[in-house]
Amino acid sequence: MKNASIITGSTLGGAEYVGDHLADLLEEMEFTTDIHNQPNLDEIDSNSLWLFIVSTHGAGDYPDNIKPFIEQLQNNPNALSTIDFAIVAIGDSSYDTFCAAGKSLQSTLIKLGATEKYPLLEIDVTQNSIPEEPAELWLKQHFC
Repeated sequence: MKNASIITGSTLGGAEYVGDHLADLLEEMEFTTDIHNQPNLDEIDSNSLWLFIVSTHGAGDYPDNIKPFIEQLQNNPNALSTIDFAIVAIGDSSYDTFCAAGKSLQSTLIKLGATEKYPLLEIDVTQNSIPEEPAELWLKQHFC
């Protein structure tokens, strides 16, 4: 059985809703999943695919709930050499920092030695009022 750890970075809960939806879909695809809405490096299975759902906050910043986790990653660079990851980035294209948190996380993970397993998905909330829909299409395209 395949494992996926869903790690959310959310300010208003949108990324958490997407994470919950993708967890349900992955379980239908015979993945085991665990969701980390307050992620801690010590609690995430290093043998699973790390699936990040991250919204951009403020001027391109990470949401507060994921900032300590990002610091943990940066302080433990050797811990990521065996990690496969994928990112769903949620943002608003009317801002010049559109999906900046997801793009920054992608760059950080690659610099720290993790392997991007599936391409970054950028969801524009001005075009997709229900971000679960494009996330579901992306998941089915890449995970089936």
